[in-house]
Amino acid sequence: MQRFCLALDLVDDSELIKEYEKYHAKGNAWPAVTQHDIDAGVLNIEIFRTGNRMFMILETVDEFTFEKKAAFDATNPKIAEWEELMWKFQQPLPWAKNGEKWILMDRIFKS
Repeated sequence: MQRFCLALDLVDDSELIKEYEKYHAKGNAWPAVTQHDIDAGVLNIEIFRTGNRMFMILETVDEFTFEKKAAFDATNPKIAEWEELMWKFQQPLPWAKNGEKWILMDRIFKS
């Protein structure tokens, strides 16, 4: 198993943040999207928030790569629809490259 930590910001608007959290509340995620993630080798996803900053822990199969996931995502119109909807709520981190959403974080400490 691999584990990745990623960060992203939400638009700093309390109503949009509430709406975003409703989409991610238990039982509200689109089944086609969650199944797609499973099919891509994602074993578990956890998202945490403080203010408008989000932190995601992504656990995957050993063979998982972000390149394979991106190619797989491109074959699914439901994923494109979900990602377009999510951009209503999300904004890139200041250091993100053009079009980049979730940014992979570097581990700087482990006990």
